[in-house]
Amino acid sequence: MAARIPRNFRLLEELEKGEKGIGDGSCSYGLMDSDDIMMSNWNGTILGPGHTVHENRIYSLKIHCGDDYPERPPTVHFLSRVNLPFVSPIDGKIDATRLNVLSQWGRDSSIETILVGIRREMAAANNRKLLQPPEGSTF
Repeated sequence: MAARIPRNFRLLEELEKGEKGIGDGSCSYGLMDSDDIMMSNWNGTILGPGHTVHENRIYSLKIHCGDDYPERPPTVHFLSRVNLPFVSPIDGKIDATRLNVLSQWGRDSSIETILVGIRREMAAANNRKLLQPPEGSTF
């Protein structure tokens, strides 16, 4: 059985990766507050995929990693108003059961995996042309 990396070590790795900009340049993430020693509260940003209604839009999200992260996925909310089938139109919370990257969460998944997965869903055929709220509106 492989050794399990403790929560904070794992989150430190993700923080370093996020700060260095390693990975897909269409998404970024980092701690909301650099003094958050538990590394629980994160910001995320997604650049809308090209050739969709999301093109040239920047979406902001908040991500909360609970004490059981990475065993369980974090909770994710859009701060920017968006119309997607897995996002609550009331408060922007993502329904983990309706988004594959969260419903099929595994210990190897990460904050980056979530953001890239959301962006991929934005570009999916059934979501790419959905009518969107005015740019700049928030929850």
